[in-house]
Amino acid sequence: MKFLDLFGRLKSVVIGMIHVKALPGTPLNGMKMSQITEEACKEAEIYHDMGIDGLIIENMHDIPYSFSVGPEVCACMTAVCSAVRGLCPSLPLGVQILSSANQHALAVALASGLDFIRAEGFVFSHVADEGLLNACAGDLLRYRKYIGAEHVQIFTDIKKKHSSHALTSDVSIEETARAAEFFLSDGLIITGSATGVHADPQELRDVSQSVRIPVLIGSGVTYDNLEHYLDANGMIIGSHFKKGGHWANEVDRERVKRFMGKIRELRQ
Repeated sequence: MKFLDLFGRLKSVVIGMIHVKALPGTPLNGMKMSQITEEACKEAEIYHDMGIDGLIIENMHDIPYSFSVGPEVCACMTAVCSAVRGLCPSLPLGVQILSSANQHALAVALASGLDFIRAEGFVFSHVADEGLLNACAGDLLRYRKYIGAEHVQIFTDIKKKHSSHALTSDVSIEETARAAEFFLSDGLIITGSATGVHADPQELRDVSQSVRIPVLIGSGVTYDNLEHYLDANGMIIGSHFKKGGHWANEVDRERVKRFMGKIRELRQ
């Protein structure tokens, strides 16, 4: 299995989030690229020192998000991702570019030597806070083939956070999961309703029993509740690893250390 080959284990993989500071051209930008890259590398170093299993690099400070992602975002994210890859040559690394710039993320991953992307809107349309988001699986996998990036895994959100799913209210999360598997997703991500909100452990069980591909938790895992998610193939953790548990703050070394210490004990 590709997931096992990448992470070296099949259960309870911990993937930390690097929330890149606001990039040039976005409303909150106030830093030079050299500073943005330095901050991302500092966080990567903390995660690496604490024994994290993998990282995702994401432009989450680029609010408000847009479906129209310019070339400057790709260029800047490639610079940041390449720097982190240079710092962590053997650590599994991924990228997500908001909002739902999945082809852009594949291009950045290929150029930077990354291993996976996190993709939104893979199957079924839904209404996100940025607007109507349509399914992209067909175009995305054809693009991956076209640019020769088939080694880059695509982990896909289903029933994604910050969205209304009224359009697909008659389609269960299990049916959505099976559709994503049928459309060749490399792994599924289930979340709570928003950043930092915990996912439903019952949904983890239901989805895991419905598919034969990896299932990851994409929000809300903490030191206090991680026992509920140990059966997940992976846990993507951002907010809990930040100072005060808020996604926009800096990575807190002690929070990461405490969490990784506990999960190492539980994984034995």
